[in-house]
Amino acid sequence: MTDLPSGLKPLELAHHLRTQIARGHSYAHSRKHRFRWKSVVIRLTTLVLSAASTIILGLQNLDPWTGTAFSLVAVVTVVSALEPFFAWRSLWVLMEDASYRFHRLEDDLSYYIASTPATEIDPERVHEMFQRYQEIWDSLSTRWLRFRDNA
Repeated sequence: MTDLPSGLKPLELAHHLRTQIARGHSYAHSRKHRFRWKSVVIRLTTLVLSAASTIILGLQNLDPWTGTAFSLVAVVTVVSALEPFFAWRSLWVLMEDASYRFHRLEDDLSYYIASTPATEIDPERVHEMFQRYQEIWDSLSTRWLRFRDNA
């Protein structure tokens, strides 16, 4: 998070804030996709291993298969432990929420700039939007730490 620069005209200040919001959105967007991908890979791996071990356990007459099945059950246990540890799904949802909030703030700011003559843009209103921007980051950071602490 950074402070708003001083000495800018209200319209320049609004554009500066819009740039910062876009950076915040880009950050959340890239993280969201990374966490979603990891979460999906873990879920699918767990599903495939569980299904394979169940099928193999059904073939108990073959001793090598039974050993393989028990090995797969052990691997499923390890893979299943990774998701809660890394909290990828929770972090994905967190970034989804942050993206929504950054989009909403960006839309509000863009509409304000578009609907207000440049000479009438209120710096105080831009500062209020900057406060919302900082609140998004504060919330994101606090919740991120909570998810990581619980992992």
